[in-house]
Amino acid sequence: MIIGYARVSTKGQLKDGHSLDVQKQEVLNRYENAHIEFEQFTGTTTERPIFNKIIEELKQGDTLVVSKLDRLARNTVEGIQIVQELFDRGVAVHVLNVGLLENTSMGKFFLTTLLAVAEMERNTIIERTQTGKAIAKTKAGFKEGRPKEYTQTQINMALDLLGENSYTQVAEMTKISKATLTREMRKRKASLVEAV
Repeated sequence: MIIGYARVSTKGQLKDGHSLDVQKQEVLNRYENAHIEFEQFTGTTTERPIFNKIIEELKQGDTLVVSKLDRLARNTVEGIQIVQELFDRGVAVHVLNVGLLENTSMGKFFLTTLLAVAEMERNTIIERTQTGKAIAKTKAGFKEGRPKEYTQTQINMALDLLGENSYTQVAEMTKISKATLTREMRKRKASLVEAV
């Protein structure tokens, strides 16, 4: 049996080419009858319930297929353990952008090298992000989180429109989401109560 596994770490990845649909299509392009399981779980956590269930249920003669090596494991040690366990049970492992991993000395060396490179790349990205954030914090005017999309004046004008219009109508007119309008209206009402 051919079992495909597709995983994304964050909702943001659903938009950037690492989406579940892209991974699914890559597997199906190679194995059109593959059964594919999906999971949205960060690769840094040990808990991947669907992946763990797949690993437990794979049996001799089955093939586990993933689009990329980092979908399989979080680090080199874990990757080697997973693949070795599957090899010991007679399960083949196919990483589409690498190839079919074989239970040979050369296959294991190749796997170890690739996993180490993938782990190094992941760690480098984390280091760059942390360095960039540390530099940004030293600059005047730095604010943590996303920048606000609307000025307070724009929000106040939109809230004033709510007297004669529904939230949906105001959202359409101003392009400010209903959720933002609702949240800001709650804040306004709370500050009025405090002022009384």
